[in-house]
Amino acid sequence: MGYADIGAFGAKSYPTPHLDRMAKEGRKFTDFYVTEAVCSASRAGLLTGCYNVRIGINGALGPKSNIGLSPKEITIAEICKQKGYATACFGKWHLGHHQKFLPLQHGFNEFFGLPYSNDMWPYHPGVLHLPMEERLKRWPHLPLIAGNKVINPQVSGNDQEQLTTQYTDHAVSFIEKNKNNPFFVYIPHSMVHVPLYVSKKFKGKSGAGLFGDVMMEVDWSVGQIMRTLRKNDLHKNTLFIFTSDNGPWLNYGDHAGSAAPLREGKGTMFEGGCREPTLAWWPGMVPANSKCKEPAMTIDLLPTIASLIDAKLPEHKIDGKNIWPLFTNDKAKSPQEAYYFFYGNQLQAVRQEKWKLHFPHGYRTMAGKPGGTGGIPTNYSKAKIGFSLFDLHVDIGETKDLKDTYPEIAQKLKTMGENFNQRLKNSKRSAGKI
Repeated sequence: MGYADIGAFGAKSYPTPHLDRMAKEGRKFTDFYVTEAVCSASRAGLLTGCYNVRIGINGALGPKSNIGLSPKEITIAEICKQKGYATACFGKWHLGHHQKFLPLQHGFNEFFGLPYSNDMWPYHPGVLHLPMEERLKRWPHLPLIAGNKVINPQVSGNDQEQLTTQYTDHAVSFIEKNKNNPFFVYIPHSMVHVPLYVSKKFKGKSGAGLFGDVMMEVDWSVGQIMRTLRKNDLHKNTLFIFTSDNGPWLNYGDHAGSAAPLREGKGTMFEGGCREPTLAWWPGMVPANSKCKEPAMTIDLLPTIASLIDAKLPEHKIDGKNIWPLFTNDKAKSPQEAYYFFYGNQLQAVRQEKWKLHFPHGYRTMAGKPGGTGGIPTNYSKAKIGFSLFDLHVDIGETKDLKDTYPEIAQKLKTMGENFNQRLKNSKRSAGKI
């Protein structure tokens, strides 16, 4: 989902009233990041408070992957369980599909959803030209899982149309069931990942094509959860955060979103790939109609939640820091010295305050070409960037290189990045293996 795919961040071609209300009644984080602009990696950072590179989870794990989130890592769910919280995950897991890696083995009491992305199936556009027997060698049938058991071994398009509704219904039921107990519920929607599917209640409703319909259904889901919290008088005692795992998959064209005015999208560590539209809502605690422009990242959520519920942090090294002051205080500053942006194992950029330095690296780009239509992608072009320094306060689109104007800032960030990268290499942990 792109930076500009909800109303509060610029979407205009379809309505997102519940997310707009969330922004009006809560706080908008304008400079909020994921660790890496691709599925498994960003989830690893969110759930563990670590740069995904530290814990050996890169890219997007598939049905043939033999690794997953290590049992030694501590998730937000396990942090919450210290304090007797009920925990659940409803949606796309994507941190290992073998049973030892599934949510129930990582602190969650309940799980309902897909083990990985909804395009990892024999109807992937890359294999549609092949006979089914050949397709299945690359992409087996997509399973739907409840707990540790496969309840549907062969998810169909009709099944995918129901996913957003089913995840939402499970979340609402879980909240109702635990309204008298503390709870943590993680809802990583499969949509708006391609292939796009939407239920009949939203099909054709947006007037902005299938992507708009799907976004309206995700917005509906947010509304159902807000309504449930209010109905049970839980809204003044519950922190609700909405964000995305990476920017738009631009070569899918009309089935991708928009990162405007940011540069590039998913699969790059330009702002369009890793800066996400993020909202926080907690009436009475998070100030209404407020904005945080300080940099923050999903790695900071675990230590922030641990602080809020007075739980112990993991004993091993994590990268996140408690950013609760950024939720409530307009004058608070980020506790992080800087944020580091990796793609795979390559350090590609560093951000400190308003400055972002890119290290030399290659990246994919549409180079001004249109993307595909109807769910069939076009091809990216390849490009390279050298050492480049951008002032994100005045140049959010990363267009004007200032390294020659501010050589001392460029050198400082370069040194910081190299030093952090070396420290990280010396303290990496391994992913779990089957």
